[in-house]
Parts: sequence; structure tokens; C-alpha cells
Amino acid sequence: MEYFLTEEQQMIVDTAREITNEKIIPVRAELDEKNEFPREILKDIAKADLFSIFVPEEYGGFGGGCFDIALALEELARGCVGVATSFAASALGIYPVLIAGSEELKQKYLPSIATGEKYAAFGLTEANAGSDASGIQTTAVLDGDEWVLNGTKQWITNGGEAQIYTIIALTDPQKGARGASIFVVEDGDPGFSYGKKEDKMGIRSSSTRELILKDCRIPKERMVGRKGTGFITVMKTLDISRPGIAALGVGLAQGALDEAVIYAKQRVQFGKPIVSFQAVQHILADMAIQLEAARALVYSAARHIANNPKNMSKASSMCKVFATDMAMKVTTDAVQVLGGYGYMKEYPVEKMMRDAKILQIYEGTNQIQRNVVGQELNKEYS
Repeated sequence: MEYFLTEEQQMIVDTAREITNEKIIPVRAELDEKNEFPREILKDIAKADLFSIFVPEEYGGFGGGCFDIALALEELARGCVGVATSFAASALGIYPVLIAGSEELKQKYLPSIATGEKYAAFGLTEANAGSDASGIQTTAVLDGDEWVLNGTKQWITNGGEAQIYTIIALTDPQKGARGASIFVVEDGDPGFSYGKKEDKMGIRSSSTRELILKDCRIPKERMVGRKGTGFITVMKTLDISRPGIAALGVGLAQGALDEAVIYAKQRVQFGKPIVSFQAVQHILADMAIQLEAARALVYSAARHIANNPKNMSKASSMCKVFATDMAMKVTTDAVQVLGGYGYMKEYPVEKMMRDAKILQIYEGTNQIQRNVVGQELNKEYS
């Protein structure tokens, strides 16, 4: 379908597609097998200026919005969601600074993010704070001109690889979520270290690690926004970033559909390519229909959010749910089309199916996203 991209947006797509075809697809199985962070590919992405997409022009970026980053993520995810997640996590990690950071923080951190010289990560999740993000226990106490942070963050994408971390911590534990604030912690800060690297089912080329803050001292100027506004910024951050996760689902599903159709045209049974059988055609048709419907919703939601509407939560959650549920279904169907071969690591669809599952979980489970949509509907019909 024609989605009427601008010349600049088509350039983003073409650039990301070239990187995917030439750099990602040839090594994705090896990265998955070795659980290896894609440093060299991220350098290629940086050279192509894709890290600059989400950074404003005054800080050395392209000045693009939610839709522009979604276009890049879709293409990269067609090759490997693990690689695309490593790229996306840098945007997620720096969004709080973009949304609420002081001019000093923006000047300090955004230019190096735009060039890909440094990566960012988002430190929210803890052992007891997943879907209930208000359950965080990490604290920050002001001591003279420094904040002292204590706590452990879990399952942090780009953990141990990023140089810049936005950490959510309680500055007033008695107020719960209203007592949370955001801070920038840098790799190498005293009292900041990394725990175990997780051994995951999917997106194995992305790094997922614990962040350990033990009397971690940072300058007081590294608070992002005002004290106690942390969760407001977190919610705004996730509203902007979730269409990116939805775009990962679209790209992954496109890659799975491509593999399934190519295989069905080549695989001969009963004297015919299996694509000639109606049963297989119906599976492929449903895959294509669901994929294009998801793409249309993601593009519409991302364009809506790029215009910074007053309320973006409903659109953000809707596209995340629909596209990632679709990706799980389409990748599962791709394995079915390939049959026994689809279950083997020799073919990429088994990896795609493993990669798809996390999309329904991270950055807010799809059950929580349905809660958000339901709550918004309740408000609309009050």
C-alpha cells in the first residue's frame, strides 16, 4: 500500500533497509547463537545517521518524530528484532531528557546520542516493579550537592553497553509514585555497577542486565525535571515509545511472511509447490491481511503521536497490542507453513517466533495496555 512518505522518510526506510539486507540478515543467526551484542552493526547504523532521527536539530539531530523512528525500526526488525531493540533502547533511554530535561542536560547528552557515539538505557523495572511500576524501591537522597542512589534495576535493555542511563528513583518514598524522580547516571559513576547478563529465549543479541546502585553519587544537576515528577515523565516516555515496539512487530511479521511465501513457492509436495494448495494460501493470506492492518494502525498512531496531542495513551496502547499480538500469530503461522523445517535453527522463522514473544511483554504487557485502552474509553463515555 502507498503510505505517502515524504522524501526524507523514504530515505530513512531505504537506509534502514540497506543496513538490514547487507549487515543484519547475514549475521543474525550467529548473533542469536552467541548471545552477542551487535556493536559493529550499531556502528553502521550510526554512520548512516539513524541515531539522529529522534534528536532535535538544535542538538545535532534530524528532528524527526514518532513516525520517523517507527519507519526505521520496522525495517531493522525485518532483519532482527534483537538488533532493532538495541537501537530502539537508546531512544527510550534518552526520551526523559528530551521531554523534561534541563537545557544543560540536553546540551550535554543529546549530541553524543545523535552521532551514535554513546548509547542510552531506561532504568525503570525492578524485581518488584514490573507491570506495577509504582512498586519501585530504588531511592535517591540529596546529600549536599550530590544525589545518593541505592537500589537494583532488573532486565534493563542495553545494560552494560550504554554509557547514559535514566534511572527512576524515589525521592520521597512516603508519597509512592508521586515521590518518584528521574536521574541521569553515567557508566563509571562511583557506586554504579552491573549485575548478571540475562540468558533470554529471544532477542538474544540485545543486552539485558541488572543495574546496581550502591551509594551511587551523582551531581544534583543530573535530576531530570522537577522533583516528584518522575512518573509523569515515565508515562509520557512510554506513550511516545510504544508505537516503536509496535513497529518492531510489523517489521518482524514482514520478515516472517517473506520467508513463508518464498518457502511455499519452492517446497514441492504431491507434485506441486505448496503455495498452490488452498490451505496454505489461506494461511498466507491471513498473515498478509493481519500484517497490513497492523501497519496501517501503527502508522496512523505514530503520526498522531508525532503531532504531540494532549492525550496519546489510547492510540499508543492500541497499536502496541494489535501489532505485537499480530507478530506472535504471524511468526507462529510462518513456522507452520515451513513445517518441520520451520522448527529447525537452519531456517530463520524459529528465531522470529522466539523473538516475537517479548514484544507482548516489554514496555508494558499487552494486558496492561488493554487496561489503558479500557480506562480511556471509560473517560470518553463519562
